[in-house]
Amino acid sequence: MSEAGSRGSDSRGSDLLHGEGWQRLLAAARRRLERTGGELDGSIGLTTPTEAERRVVIGITGQYRPETAKRLTVDLADLDEALHAAHGVGLLAALARLDGPLRDRPGERRIEAGWRDDARVALAESRHSAEPWYAAWAETLKADGTLTRLLRRGDAHLVRWAVAVLDRLPVPQGRPPLPLPVLAQWTTGDTKSLVPGSPLSSLVLRALALHTGTEPPRDRVGQRLLWERFGAVADDLASQVLVLNVRGAENHVVANWLGDAADFGIPFRLTLHQLTVDPFTPTAPEIFVCENPAVLRAAAAELGERSAPLVCTEGVPSAACRRLLDSAVRAGARLRVRADFDWAGLRIAGSVLDAPGSAPWRMFAADYRAALADSGTTPLVGGPAACPWDPDLAVLLAEHGRAVMEEHLLALLLADLADR
Repeated sequence: MSEAGSRGSDSRGSDLLHGEGWQRLLAAARRRLERTGGELDGSIGLTTPTEAERRVVIGITGQYRPETAKRLTVDLADLDEALHAAHGVGLLAALARLDGPLRDRPGERRIEAGWRDDARVALAESRHSAEPWYAAWAETLKADGTLTRLLRRGDAHLVRWAVAVLDRLPVPQGRPPLPLPVLAQWTTGDTKSLVPGSPLSSLVLRALALHTGTEPPRDRVGQRLLWERFGAVADDLASQVLVLNVRGAENHVVANWLGDAADFGIPFRLTLHQLTVDPFTPTAPEIFVCENPAVLRAAAAELGERSAPLVCTEGVPSAACRRLLDSAVRAGARLRVRADFDWAGLRIAGSVLDAPGSAPWRMFAADYRAALADSGTTPLVGGPAACPWDPDLAVLLAEHGRAVMEEHLLALLLADLADR
C-alpha cells in the first residue's frame, strides 16, 4: 500500500472509531488501561448500551447480545485483536492516535507519593515547626487540598521554598528590613518568586496571616503591610510614615528637612529608604502616636509648630513607622500610644505598646465610656482582640458592640498635644 493510501486508511479508521458506537467503549478502555499501567487483561463494560454500541460489541466478540441487555462487557484482548484486524493498529496505538498517549496513573501516584513525602519532610524541618501557627498552616495545606494541587501541577518545590522563606522571618529586631527580591534570591534563587500574586507569595502570606491571627490580605496594600510586619519590604519607597514636629539628632539632609518642617508645623512623610540610607534618631523625650491621619492633620491645622511630636501609623504600622519608633525608643523616648476604639485599634495599639517605656494615650476603659456618651459610634466589626494594658476595655467593647473612631475625640487629643 502506498503512503497516501496508508494515510487514507488511518483517516477512515479514525473516523469510524469516533462513531457513536465506539466512543464510550474506547473511553472505558482508556480509563481501565491508565489505571492498570497499560495491561491488556480484564474486561470493560457498558451500562444501558445504545443500539450502535450493541452492534459494535457484537462485531468485536462475535456473540449475539439481545436488545434488552442492560450491560455489555468486552475483553480488552478481544478489543485489541478486533482493532488490529479492522484498522491495522492495536488498542494502545488507536487510543494514542485518538486522544494522545495513555497516562501511567500508577507511575504518577508513585511519583506523587514521593513528592508528598518530600513536602512533609520539608514542613517538619522548619525552625517554626513547634509553633502553633506554623502547625496550623502545615495542616491546612494538607486538609484543604492545597498540597495535592501543588503536587499534581508540578509545583511541589513551592512547599520547600515557602518553608525556607518562613525560616528567614521575622527579621531579627535591630536589623534593617529585608527587600523581598533579596529574600526571594536567598531562599529560591529567583528574585521574582515572591512578587505579589505569585503562588509562593500566597503560600507564605497564608502562614504569616495565621501567625498574626488575621485573614490573608486580598489587596496589595494589605499584603505589603503583612510582609513589613515581619521585616520584609516589597518597596522601601512605598513604605512610609507620616510625622509632625519630629526632629532628629543627626545633621544630614533628611534630618534638616524634618527640622525645617517642624519649624513651621508642616506634616512630613518619611520613607523607609530615607530612614535606611540616613539613620535618623528622634530627639523628643516624648512622642505621641495615633492611628488616623485626621488626628495629625487637625494637629497641624490647629496647633502647627506648637504641637507635641506626633507619629501616625495610618492603620497597621508600616516598616518605616516601626523603624522610626524603634529608633526613638532606643534614644530614650517615651511613646504615648492610641488608636481607634475597635478590635483593629486594640491590635494596632498593642503592637506599639510592646516597646519599652510606652504607655496608652486616652486608651483605657474610662476613656471609652466617656467616648460612648459624647461621640458618634459605629457598629463594632471583626474578631475580638486582647487588651493587656486594660482588660476592662476589651470587655466593654464586646458588651457595647460599638466602635469610636479617633476623629470623634479630636478636642481632647489636641488639648493633650498642645499641653506638651
